[in-house]
Amino acid sequence: MLSGTQKNRTTVDIYGQQYTIVGSESSSHIRLVASMVDDKMREISSANPSLDINKLAVLTAVNAVNDYLKMKDHAERLEQEIKRVKE
Repeated sequence: MLSGTQKNRTTVDIYGQQYTIVGSESSSHIRLVASMVDDKMREISSANPSLDINKLAVLTAVNAVNDYLKMKDHAERLEQEIKRVKE
């Protein structure tokens, strides 16, 4: 993070636990991210009720990174297509 950048402290609830997140993003953005993590954890937990919290957190992270990589790959393919069309 660049020095001089405003840091926001936002307290959020994720899967029944409170966390204080510090970042340069707006509080509303941080709350949105936390809400999405909470939703994904609850979704995975409902399908796998015997998971302990650590395994649930890891599976949530794996799902999030998988989604990120798929979207990144899709964006890169779209950028290549745009470049090809412009040529």
